[in-house]
Amino acid sequence: MSTDITQTAHYQTIENRAEARACSFTDFIEKLSALNRAPTFEEINEWMREVEMSAAEVQPHRGFKSATYARHRVFRNDYAEVLLLCWRPGQRTPIHDHNGSFGAVRVCEGVMWETIFSLDDEGRLRYETVREWHPADVTGADVPDIHQIGNPDVSGLDLVTLHLYAPPLGVLNTYRVGSAEIGHYTVDEFMDGAGI
Repeated sequence: MSTDITQTAHYQTIENRAEARACSFTDFIEKLSALNRAPTFEEINEWMREVEMSAAEVQPHRGFKSATYARHRVFRNDYAEVLLLCWRPGQRTPIHDHNGSFGAVRVCEGVMWETIFSLDDEGRLRYETVREWHPADVTGADVPDIHQIGNPDVSGLDLVTLHLYAPPLGVLNTYRVGSAEIGHYTVDEFMDGAGI
């Protein structure tokens, strides 16, 4: 599969990682703990470019499931939430949005495919483009956003991704291509990997 880096109005490719200042994972969590307001889209993307996680820091949150990807909460307060997601080949999210939260994803290991969608004039979901992300790549989702991410079954590799949402996720909307129908998932439904 070729990588399509076409930009849309709602998604931002984060490049120039060499220009980013490194930030330890401990400092990253401390920065989030000290927040007294919701961070901006630009801030969460900058912080995700800067953060560096060692294998030892990932290990306590690294765990896989056979039937679905696994979500592990690393941090949450009123302003932001950090999750580590672990994916076996072929596991992916439903098509979803973040319902008012900014999101940024950093690939820690493996290959992530991201498919981007939009709504047509009749409110039906349509496909726009697909992109491929590799270790240290960061992708950000502004509001509104509709996408699907996952580990391609052809990768043959486990995928581990770090996610930062601001504000923390609540009820998310789910979609089907060609349909105007919108479903909903709550935090309790998706935290164990059973849904979003």
